[in-house]
Amino acid sequence: MAERQNGEAWTTAVATILLLMAVPSAVFLALALAGGLKAWLAVVGWAVCGVGAGVIGLALGHDLAAMTGLMRALRTEPDTLPEEAGLLMPGMRALGQEAVRLIHAERLVRARSQATAIEDRALVERLPDPLFKLDGMGRVMWRNESASTAFAGETAALLRHPDVREAEAEAQSRGQPVRREVGMAAPVARDLEVTIIPAGELLYMLVNDRTRERALEKMRADFVANSSHELRTPLASLIGFIETLRGPAADDREAQQNFLGIMAEQAARMQRVIGDLLSLSRIEISEHSPPKELLLLPPVLSRIVAAMEPMVKAQDTKLLVDVPDDLPRLPADADQLAQLFTNLLDNALKYGQRGGEIRLSASAAPDTRFPAGGVVVTVADDGAGIAREHIPRLTERFYRVDKGRSRAVGGTGLGLAIVKHVVNRHRGRLVIESELGKGTAFSVWLPTPDARTG
Repeated sequence: MAERQNGEAWTTAVATILLLMAVPSAVFLALALAGGLKAWLAVVGWAVCGVGAGVIGLALGHDLAAMTGLMRALRTEPDTLPEEAGLLMPGMRALGQEAVRLIHAERLVRARSQATAIEDRALVERLPDPLFKLDGMGRVMWRNESASTAFAGETAALLRHPDVREAEAEAQSRGQPVRREVGMAAPVARDLEVTIIPAGELLYMLVNDRTRERALEKMRADFVANSSHELRTPLASLIGFIETLRGPAADDREAQQNFLGIMAEQAARMQRVIGDLLSLSRIEISEHSPPKELLLLPPVLSRIVAAMEPMVKAQDTKLLVDVPDDLPRLPADADQLAQLFTNLLDNALKYGQRGGEIRLSASAAPDTRFPAGGVVVTVADDGAGIAREHIPRLTERFYRVDKGRSRAVGGTGLGLAIVKHVVNRHRGRLVIESELGKGTAFSVWLPTPDARTG
């Protein structure tokens, strides 16, 4: 293309030379033929005119080629333009200088536009709310960092949601933004406010996650309901013992010691219930937002085992640990995982066989019960086991298979509910296997980063 444009410039220069030579050639030829001018003077005059025409034509060709290069550079290499055009002919020089000024002004406008676009893109990337750019078919063309984080492996489920599809169709037909309340049930319950904004043939989808606000509202209601239900009995016992101590047993030292011991147990039970309720509420509030920090699981499990060693010895139980050191890193919350596996080991101690064995094992090997990738951690005991009909309800709040035994060993009925919600927040899976007389095994699958995004 460049060679063709330069060729055209020089063709124009040659045509200019021939045009400038045409009139002098005719004049000198006519004079020579008419005898009005000697032949050698006609040749000299024609030669002088030829040289002048050649100089003008070459200068014009040079200037045309230079102007062509300037125009081409404006299109292909705007950052390498010269400060001066380097033109020869006065008129062309003025035109070239004006062209250079115009080109530099254009380059400045383009640079400012690019800088503004970069700033706008950076601002959109830093938006706290997820933002998607969709094509006319609803497919993702681009997403900001918040969208990648919040919907790593769940974007397809969001885009397939019937309410989102309906909002996209309405926004395209009306040409105006459309807002919808969208509820997602898997992998965890989420309450979203989705706004679809049409922009020509494209769509922008802004997502406002209202899960935390709704969870706070639900937490307040659940906390009042659960605490009032679970604390009613121990509070009634405390009030009764206090009245007895202030009345009939005011002078009975033996009864006082007995009653104070029972009161301490009831107060400790209330403290455990309130602590577990608060812990469960905190986990539920953050359940919609999976952890980001990558964590090595073996050190976490080692600390839990070390902390539980006195209780294991007190139960005369053997804790067999099989956790390899080369497990892959997981996106996880160390404190919540510590609470999860502490609850599972604590349950194994409480409901396992006294003097028996508890097995804590971990593996990154493929397991047909779970998706590919991730780590499976299993806590198994050799206790009495759990009847099959109870297993689906074990993770419900305050559900107890044996209420009397649960209260006797200090259970609050919230431990496995906490386990379930921690597993949900980590986008994992929980499998409970049990057989009467042969013990119970809790297996937790936690995904690696690749397994989560896939």
